Amino acid sequence: MCPSSPPASPRLRVLSGIQPSGQLHLGNYFGSIRPNLEWMGKAEQSLFFIADLHALTTVHDAAALRQARADIILDYLACGFDPAKALLFEQSKIPEHTELLWILSTITPMGLLERAVSYKDKVQQGIAATAGLFTYPVLMAADILLYDVDTVPVGRDQKQHVEIARDLALKFNNAFGETLKVPEPQIRAEVAVVPGTDGRKMSKSYGNVIPLFGDEKAVTKAIMGIQTDSRGAKDPKDPDTCPVFQLHRLFRSKGEAEALSGEYRKGLSYAEAKKRLLAAYMGFFGAMRAHRSSLRAADAAEVLRHGNERAHELAAKTMQRVRKAVGLL
Repeated sequence: MCPSSPPASPRLRVLSGIQPSGQLHLGNYFGSIRPNLEWMGKAEQSLFFIADLHALTTVHDAAALRQARADIILDYLACGFDPAKALLFEQSKIPEHTELLWILSTITPMGLLERAVSYKDKVQQGIAATAGLFTYPVLMAADILLYDVDTVPVGRDQKQHVEIARDLALKFNNAFGETLKVPEPQIRAEVAVVPGTDGRKMSKSYGNVIPLFGDEKAVTKAIMGIQTDSRGAKDPKDPDTCPVFQLHRLFRSKGEAEALSGEYRKGLSYAEAKKRLLAAYMGFFGAMRAHRSSLRAADAAEVLRHGNERAHELAAKTMQRVRKAVGLL
C-alpha cells in the first residue's frame, strides 16, 4: 500500500521563488535575487520560479500582473540568471502546484496556519484577510515539496514557511508512507536591511523604493529624494542614523565605508552624499541595466518554454507518488 520512497540522489537541488508584484528594487536585489543566484554555482540543480499564484493575494489588476510577470523574467536574466545552469519557470503553468495544495490542505491543522506570523503581519499592513492569504503557507509547501528539493534558501522572515513545509511533509509521510522529501531551510547570511527613501525598510507597499531597471530620471529622483534630518550642509552628521550612508555600504568595501563615515562626521553634505550614491548605484548596475535594455520578449519565452517543460516533468513524478499514496491511482 505504501509507495516507494523518492529515489536517493547525490545531487543537491535548491529551490527559490519570487513574486511578480511590481517593479524590482534595490532591496529585492540585495535581499533575495543576488544571494539566490549565487546558488547556481554551488548546487547541482537550481530551480527558480515566478510565484504568480502567490501574487494573486495582493495583485488584483490583470494587466499589472501580466506586465510584472513579463518584466521579472527579463530582470532575472539581466541580473545574471543563466538558463544553462538553472531552471526558471512559472508557478501557474504547473497545475500540480494547486493539486498538491489541495491534498496537503486536507491534512493541515488549522492551528498550524493560525500561528503563521506572515499572515498576521500582512493583515496588519492592510492586506485583506482572505482564504488565499491564510492558506499561503500550504501553497508554499506544495511549491517546495513538488520538486524533491534538498534545501530552500530563505531569509529569517521566511524560515517559518519552510518549517511548515517540513511539518506537512512529515505529517503526510506518517499518514501515507514515505512519499515526500523533507527539505532543510538554508538561512541566508544576514544582509543589512535595505532602507527605503523614507528610512523604513524598502518595500513596494511603502512606496519608498529605488528601482533596479527604472529609467535614469526615476532612479535619480528616488535617490536625491531620500529623507534626511535637518542638519546644515557643513554640520557634522551621524552616518549610523543616515539612510543614505546605509545604502552606500551596499556598494563599498569596509575600508571605503569607514572613510566615508569620517567624512560624514567632518560635515559632508547630504546633497554630496546622495550624488555619490547615485554614481555608485549607476556604476554597480550599469552593465545589468544595459543588458536589460537589450533583452526582448523572445529571450524570456525560450527560457520559460524549457523551464516550464522540465519543471512539469519533475512535478509530475512527485504527484504520481502522491496520488498513489492517497488512493487516487
